Amino acid sequence: MISRRLTAPAGEFARYLRTETVGGIVLLGAAAVALVWANSPWSGTYRALRDTVVGPAALNLDLTLAQWATDGLLAVFFYVVGLELKRELDIGELSSWRQAMLPLAAALGGMVVPAGVALLVGGGAPGMDQAWAIPVATDIAFALGVLALAGSALPVTARVFLLGLAVVDDLGAIAVIAVLFSSGLDLVALGGAALAAGLYWWLQRRRVRAWWIYVPLGLLTWGLVHEAGIHATIAGVVLGLLTRVRADDGEDLAPGLRLEHRLQPWTAGVCVPVFALFAAGVPIGGDALRAVFSEPVPLAVMAGLLVGKFVGILGASWLAIVLTPACRPRGLGWWDMAAVSMLGGVGFTVSLLITELALADEPAALESAKAGVLIASAAASLLAAGMLVRRGRAHDSGHEAVRS
Repeated sequence: MISRRLTAPAGEFARYLRTETVGGIVLLGAAAVALVWANSPWSGTYRALRDTVVGPAALNLDLTLAQWATDGLLAVFFYVVGLELKRELDIGELSSWRQAMLPLAAALGGMVVPAGVALLVGGGAPGMDQAWAIPVATDIAFALGVLALAGSALPVTARVFLLGLAVVDDLGAIAVIAVLFSSGLDLVALGGAALAAGLYWWLQRRRVRAWWIYVPLGLLTWGLVHEAGIHATIAGVVLGLLTRVRADDGEDLAPGLRLEHRLQPWTAGVCVPVFALFAAGVPIGGDALRAVFSEPVPLAVMAGLLVGKFVGILGASWLAIVLTPACRPRGLGWWDMAAVSMLGGVGFTVSLLITELALADEPAALESAKAGVLIASAAASLLAAGMLVRRGRAHDSGHEAVRS
């Protein structure tokens, strides 16, 4: 993924994967703390902290800490996602149609089929008019962490395929958030956000590198997008996509790659775990747990993540390889592809975000759907880990010849 075309050494790709793996572990730890805290005798302090309101009311920014984590910290995460998307589309794995065919098909299958499964299981239930979107997302940090821990014996092409799939999946999730969860548009604020983003683009093209210009401009864009009625994380994606990713002559790294390297550890180690700390604290007592396995919305979410993702990713990959010039990643057999496809069911971060947006008006369904996301993501992680370990043994033993 990161190659000579990015003017970065090959070791940077390995560094990125290691950082994502650590991020997945930190994310898991934050979710565990949230679950224990929310189900402990001190659960009241958890809810009080989560619902504490801070920020200037005059600017319509008097948000709870949980909302700041969702709208603010995740905007930084989505900025890094935007940088990654721009890099892949310009000079990476998605820069040519032939390279993009397989991850594009896998990601589309991994979005359409889970949504269909969710609608089939939960159709007609309150909140399902938007909750069908919950299982379309894959958490790349968590998935890469599982792959690194349990699938180290698989060829590196497994990681490349998973990253390419996740990049397209992120783009699809961003589109879902932008379309489904924007309402009451303020055209004046939207026009201001467009002007601010245009100025950011112009400064990038003029090779301006002053951080003290970009930081206030980014905050202004974020505030205007929030005021316009569009989910504020979209501002991060837009600015990321407007960042230059091709290095000039004599330039060690393009701004996009430099920013990605600087910000990614912060998003993996701070932004996403803090969001998980506030989002994953759901009750898992007797009645709450029974609701997860009896109510249609959480059942739809779990079916979409566990069944829909696996069938969608693997099935779409098979169709792409059979019907188009796309080919299987070098060194991976179909059983390897199946193991990686199961990792797609690890929804977590973006699935929790979509859950909060889709079921904001259905508090009972919100808590059980969040629990469904956590349970399905944990189950997908364990199933994928078992499959990856088994495939790793097959590769280590050399008993199986895998045709590329």
